[in-house]
Amino acid sequence: MSHGKIREDKTCLNCGHTVEERFCPHCGQENIESRQPFYFLFTHFIEDFTHYDGQFWQTIKYLLVNPGKLTKEYLSGKRQLYVAPVKLYIFISFITFLLPNFLPESKETSPQSERTKIEKTEDKRKTSEKVLEKLEKKGYLSKDVSKEIKKGMDTIKAKDSINDALAHSEDVIESTLSTKESSVFNAYNIKQYDSIRAKDKTGFYQLARPFAEKIFTLKEEGYTKKQIRDKYKETFIHTIPKALFVYLPVFAFFLWLFHNKKKWWYFDHGIFTLHYFSFLLLSTLIFIIITRIFDAIPSYGIINMIFWLLYTALFFYTSIYFFVAHHRVYESSKRISILKGMSLFIINSVGITLMLMILMYVSFIMMH
Repeated sequence: MSHGKIREDKTCLNCGHTVEERFCPHCGQENIESRQPFYFLFTHFIEDFTHYDGQFWQTIKYLLVNPGKLTKEYLSGKRQLYVAPVKLYIFISFITFLLPNFLPESKETSPQSERTKIEKTEDKRKTSEKVLEKLEKKGYLSKDVSKEIKKGMDTIKAKDSINDALAHSEDVIESTLSTKESSVFNAYNIKQYDSIRAKDKTGFYQLARPFAEKIFTLKEEGYTKKQIRDKYKETFIHTIPKALFVYLPVFAFFLWLFHNKKKWWYFDHGIFTLHYFSFLLLSTLIFIIITRIFDAIPSYGIINMIFWLLYTALFFYTSIYFFVAHHRVYESSKRISILKGMSLFIINSVGITLMLMILMYVSFIMMH
């Protein structure tokens, strides 16, 4: 509770009603002085935060490990101990969009990485040559010794050039052998793609042209196939929250169709949907964190295995979560709950997939 000084005037500043005690019985505003000491800002902030903090962690705990618990509590009227469904969804959405920006990026995000390595190596060689010249001028090294060192450096440089040439030739060979892999819908540039599109009668090539054009543009900018795939994956992950938000009322509508209209209102399905989608966002955030952590550390066999185990466990838990939550909230028999759950899961999986594809298409085209 706040420790601000109570006003002597018993008229509420917010609504004008009489305040007998600390809080207005009409609007709930605390009847304290409008101006307080400066430290009051900090004490008030700490009190509000710890109050919300207690609600938040209790809510997150039930959301993650107790499917359906929050929805049952809310619909039964127990709402003071938990964060409200809409606030919870907005807060988790905000965190899901914001937090990944502070996490370390993948090591191979820029097509300039190899060029930077070469430039750094060249800078080191130039610095070494300047140091040798200074030592020679000051008499610390004789001209003969300096020449021998430079010859050694030239030999190393020549070896590096040979290695670079071999590596480049390997890339060319690999590119030649895997041309089908590097093609985009059987085309290797936008002109070839347009010639195939002109002959296509299905309309697929016309629809996919912006997508193909984007890939060819990224290749021209120097991005490798792996880097394009990484950018695509990153864009896909960030598209999930947008797709879920747009699909919220549709998901609730399908729940309404499959259940007793007298017992369950659309409002009830909306609360279930908000809690379930909050969980999906939270699991997406956990996946992003795991991915970024493993991208930032060296790649070893055991580390890759741990990553895939975590990813697989999260995937299966996310898939099972809906059935457990549905069974607990709607209190139907396990058999009926499984049948309804399977039907809803399939219908909504198709719906969310279509929504994702549309948003993914738009997001990828606008990616830079």
